[in-house]
Amino acid sequence: MENYFAVIGDPIAHSLSPLLHSAGYQSLGITAEYSRFRVTPSKLKEAVYGLRALGFSGWNVTIPHKESIIPLLDELTPEAENAGAVNTVKQLNGKLIGHNTDGNGFVLAIENKFNFSDKKAVILGAGGAARGIAFALKEKGMRIHILNRTLSRAQELASLIRLAGGEASSGDLLPGVWLKDVDLVVQTTPVGLYGENYPISLQGIKPKTLVVDIIYKPWETAFLREARKLGCQTINGLPMFLFQGVLAWEFWLGGKAPVEQMWAALVNEVQTK
Repeated sequence: MENYFAVIGDPIAHSLSPLLHSAGYQSLGITAEYSRFRVTPSKLKEAVYGLRALGFSGWNVTIPHKESIIPLLDELTPEAENAGAVNTVKQLNGKLIGHNTDGNGFVLAIENKFNFSDKKAVILGAGGAARGIAFALKEKGMRIHILNRTLSRAQELASLIRLAGGEASSGDLLPGVWLKDVDLVVQTTPVGLYGENYPISLQGIKPKTLVVDIIYKPWETAFLREARKLGCQTINGLPMFLFQGVLAWEFWLGGKAPVEQMWAALVNEVQTK
C-alpha cells in the first residue's frame, strides 16, 4: 500500500519538504509519495477535508496555517497543545491528530553548539514556529524574551510560557538593552525569504551570541549576514528543517528516519543552486 504525504502552506514553492522525505523513502525502499500544495487561508478548511477524504496518511503545515488549522483537527499531542500550533498532522483511524515538531527539531539542531543551562533567549516573532520553539526552550530551562510587531501576540505567548512554569517577558520588535544581555537570538518570521533586509539592526549585540534564522533558503539571509559581521555565531534554518522533518517522519511511520541520507539530499540541493 502506498502512503501519501504532503506539505501545505502559502507560500510553498520554496519548500524542500518533498526532497527531504523522498530521499528518506528511497533510502529505506518505502513506497510513498510526498506532494507540495499551495493553500491560501480562505481554502484551508477545504484543503483539510480534501486531504482527509483522499486518505493522506499525514501532512506538514507551514506559514500561515500552524494555528488556524487547530479547530479542523480531532486531537492534539501534548507538544501541539502546549505550543498552540501544529506543523504535522497524522490521519489515524479516521482521526486527524495534530503534532508540533518545531520546538524539539530546533533543540536538536543547535544542541551540539549551545549550552542551554541558565541562558537567555530572545525570539523574534510570535507565530506558530515561535510558539513551538519557545516552549521547547522553556523545557530546557531558558529565560525567554519575545519580540513581535504586534505586541499583544508577544504578550500572549509570554503569558502562556509563564502559566506553564517558565520565565518569559515580551516587547515590541525593536532594538534595545536585550542586545547586550542575550545568549541566543532566534529569528522566526518569514522576513528575509525573498532577500529583503530585516526591519531592525543587531548593532550592539554581544559578540559570540548564537544567532539562528529559521529560514533556510536563501542560505544566508541579510539578518544572518549582519549577525556574522558583528562577531556572532550563526546557523541558518536547514538543521532545524531537517530535524523537524525527521521527527514528523517518525511520528507518521515509526522507527528511525535515515537522518544522514536526508541531510545529504538537502545539502546537495542547496549547494548546487
